[in-house]
Amino acid sequence: MAAQPSTTKRMILMLVVSIIVFGLIFGYKAVGNYFMNDFFDNMPAPTVTITAAEVEQQTWRESVSTIGNFAAVNGTMLSVQVPGVITEIHFANGDEVQQGDVLFSLDTDIDVAELERLQAQLDIATSEAARLQRLAQSESISASELARAESEVSQVRAALAAQQALLRQKTIRAPFSGALGIRRVNLGEYVAPGTQLVSLQSKAPIFLNFSLAERYLGQLNLRQTLVARVDSYPEQEFSGEITAISPDISDTTRTVAVQATFSNSENRLKPGMFARVELAINAPREVLVIPRTAVQFNPFGNVVYLLEEKDGELIANQQLIRTGQVQGDLIEVTDGIQAGDRVASSGLLKLRNNAVVKINDDPSLQPPAERNPRPVNE
Repeated sequence: MAAQPSTTKRMILMLVVSIIVFGLIFGYKAVGNYFMNDFFDNMPAPTVTITAAEVEQQTWRESVSTIGNFAAVNGTMLSVQVPGVITEIHFANGDEVQQGDVLFSLDTDIDVAELERLQAQLDIATSEAARLQRLAQSESISASELARAESEVSQVRAALAAQQALLRQKTIRAPFSGALGIRRVNLGEYVAPGTQLVSLQSKAPIFLNFSLAERYLGQLNLRQTLVARVDSYPEQEFSGEITAISPDISDTTRTVAVQATFSNSENRLKPGMFARVELAINAPREVLVIPRTAVQFNPFGNVVYLLEEKDGELIANQQLIRTGQVQGDLIEVTDGIQAGDRVASSGLLKLRNNAVVKINDDPSLQPPAERNPRPVNE
């Protein structure tokens, strides 16, 4: 019975020792965490490397962009109206020709012979009609006989005119000036009516056909200027003017068809070319712009990081802004910053308020800031 108090004391002693040991362990961890948190809280933030852009003032005009296709003012696939064998080809593929130039000749031997026969028949019929007219004056023949003779003259003359027209159809001429394509027939080939011979396209001026949503109809006017770009000449802009606006709206696409005319003095624009069209629809206005990469678009509002000098260091701080129209890589800012301010244009995810920043001016690392960016075609 005397051993029970001794056992109880040992258990109490072990419990006390355990409490002291665990207390020391947790105390050590608590002190360590306190100093570690204090170190990170007071650790100087590292300098963030960014690119920067200056808020610029530019003159913008609201525009609408669409796509279209160039078409020749005059363009056709020449074909034959009458059958025959091609005896002569008077051009080389790709030649430029003038209106009225002879392009193809078909065989005419039989037709010329028929023309001569009809001419002889007309001469005989005319002589006979003249003889009967003299007899009719002396009342030696009836009026009906004279009428039949004169009718025969008229019939032969009409047949002769038809044969002359047939001969003209066997000489295919250029209906307008332009450039020829690649011929589809060969010398000596028999062609039936409707056989396609060669394409002929006028070169200058040239049409551009495109469509716009009906909401822009009230802002369209004849002689209104527009700009077109084509992939073949990515660095060049072509200027034209609206020359036709369709009087109706498509009930399926809700668009209006528009046609513009370009002078095409350099003959660079070709029928069938795809074009990107930009049409100004409002008066010019002055705007403040920055690269779109400088803006953080958030549910609570759009933010930029404004850069300011402070104690010899460049500091970035958030600034709420209001944005407007977008053109290419640039975005309009209507409120929040002023012309000449500098904002971070890249590296925004690494920034926070009062962050110390360093600007990298390497041109190869600058984000795009083109109002009219052009894709690079590989």
